[in-house]
Amino acid sequence: MAESYEFGRRAEQLAANYLLAKGYKILHTNWRFFKKEIDIVCTNGTELVIAEVKARTCTVFPYPGELVPLSKQRNLEDAAEAYIYRYNMDLPTRFDLIAIIFSGNQFEVEHIENAWYPQVN
Repeated sequence: MAESYEFGRRAEQLAANYLLAKGYKILHTNWRFFKKEIDIVCTNGTELVIAEVKARTCTVFPYPGELVPLSKQRNLEDAAEAYIYRYNMDLPTRFDLIAIIFSGNQFEVEHIENAWYPQVN
């Protein structure tokens, strides 16, 4: 369990560093709304970005982009709504996926902007 936890935390740190290098401003990491968690909350200057981080080794399938099921998307949307309300955010919001693919000591980052769109209730 501890090894898996550290693996995920390392991926989240790499994703945050990637976003910072791209000019994003990190507002929060691992922000919680009850049991729902947002890996990274940031802005790109014009949008609030809710980023889900997925990490895998190169030999593990499915591909990380396929690992955000509808239930997880809904949880992230609920948490994002709570975040927006709590911090009185007035920016368009998008949901991104940052996939970190490890191969030995090397890694690759794939940033998928607008990975999904919230469902209107």
